[in-house]
Amino acid sequence: MALEGKVWRYGDNIDTDVIIPARYLNTFDPQELAKHCMVDIDERFAKEVQPGDIMVGGRNFGCGSSREHAPVAIKASGIPVVIAASFARIFYRNGINIGLPLLEIGDDVQKIKAGDALSVDVATGVIKDLTTGDTFQAHPLPGFIQDIAKAGGLVEYVKQKA
Repeated sequence: MALEGKVWRYGDNIDTDVIIPARYLNTFDPQELAKHCMVDIDERFAKEVQPGDIMVGGRNFGCGSSREHAPVAIKASGIPVVIAASFARIFYRNGINIGLPLLEIGDDVQKIKAGDALSVDVATGVIKDLTTGDTFQAHPLPGFIQDIAKAGGLVEYVKQKA
């Protein structure tokens, strides 16, 4: 299944404090977190993001604190997948735990620009830039991680297996 959406593009070392600033951590309500997602570096994001849009970052996306609020805020914003050159490991694990697919494509990420339209096949890792015609190959997610994402996160996955 291919996901299609417009790119919201960010650079290297986007940390969890920027994704969801600490002043908004008094709630774990996903919709409330979404209202403040990326607000300190991109005031337009929370106001203009559309369901299905795709977030693209550079190297070490999600570095910083281990707060699970960050991937929750992104997912609740309607972002179905995040693509980056690389992810901070704890952010990667938190993303998987909440059912947010994360795809790494290394330096090819530099070719994707804000506003481009992408088609992303999470199962195969194939990313097509519909704006430029470029195709990229991400490291595909292992089958069990795809199953966790399809279930809506690790908790739901475990419930289905019980």
